[in-house]
Amino acid sequence: MTGWRTIFMGTPDFACPTLQTLIDRGEHIVAVVTQPDRPKGRGQKMLPPPVKVLAETYGIPVLQPAKVRDPSFVDVIRELKPDVIVVVAFGQILPKALLDIPSHGCINVHASLLPRYRGAAPLNWCIMNGEPETGVTTMLMDVGLDTGDMLLTGRTALDDDENIISLHDRMAAMGADLLGETLDRLAAGELVPEPQNDADSCYAPLLKKDHGTINWNSEARTIHNQVRALAVWPGACTVIDGQVLKIYRTRIGQGSGVPGTVLHAARGTFEVACRSGSLFIEEMQLAGKKRLDCTSFLAGHTVLPGTLLTTDATGEELS
Repeated sequence: MTGWRTIFMGTPDFACPTLQTLIDRGEHIVAVVTQPDRPKGRGQKMLPPPVKVLAETYGIPVLQPAKVRDPSFVDVIRELKPDVIVVVAFGQILPKALLDIPSHGCINVHASLLPRYRGAAPLNWCIMNGEPETGVTTMLMDVGLDTGDMLLTGRTALDDDENIISLHDRMAAMGADLLGETLDRLAAGELVPEPQNDADSCYAPLLKKDHGTINWNSEARTIHNQVRALAVWPGACTVIDGQVLKIYRTRIGQGSGVPGTVLHAARGTFEVACRSGSLFIEEMQLAGKKRLDCTSFLAGHTVLPGTLLTTDATGEELS
């Protein structure tokens, strides 16, 4: 425990383990800042962010500014006199006026090995690009996008079949542990911030729906990585017989044929040719239907060998 007056800023599930770590350590959390409640689901019911739910469980004051750049909100933070602000997946860029308030700075837990994968979706793009390892980095924030000086880094190998769901949970826990170590060593005067080498950086942009469109004229490994990376949202998708089919789990095969052609579809085997190699589709969902494993899907849907999976309902395929 540092004893510092601490403000925590975060929004999604990924941020909750770090907030829980601060609570368990007995840190003096004077406020939690999170995004406003948003409408979700088919009923568009207003729901609070996960971080708000956790904070209120422990009776911690919660602030939900529409814009953290608002001078009146900056004044509120200034009046709280924080020694440190911890930021994890908050969702807004902090202005310099806010960054300058805490005496020990604003410490961000970022889910990548900086300076690689700066931006909004580092875990997804790390998987999509087939990286052999990833990790988390704590850094002192500046006005740039994930460009601040690094404090500590934690590394972990990436399994070839790990998807975004399991990686998200592992990195959230790793980030929480690394933040605890960062605070202890910073309080002890043991850390020397290390500037990032901008020449080694790459960007991890916010995901868009069209990132999920499968181009079967790609290598099997490339599509397999796409499926793993987008298993939560937007989902990797193709079109079969005019219907959108989302694909959630695959494994790589050695089959060959015209890209997008179904090679086998029987007895729990659904194999599709790619430009190089093939993919076995193991979990999928037709639009408006239930998510099914391969055996269950084929039990209710006849798919003939030679069927062509396409990019859109017009039958067009990307080149």
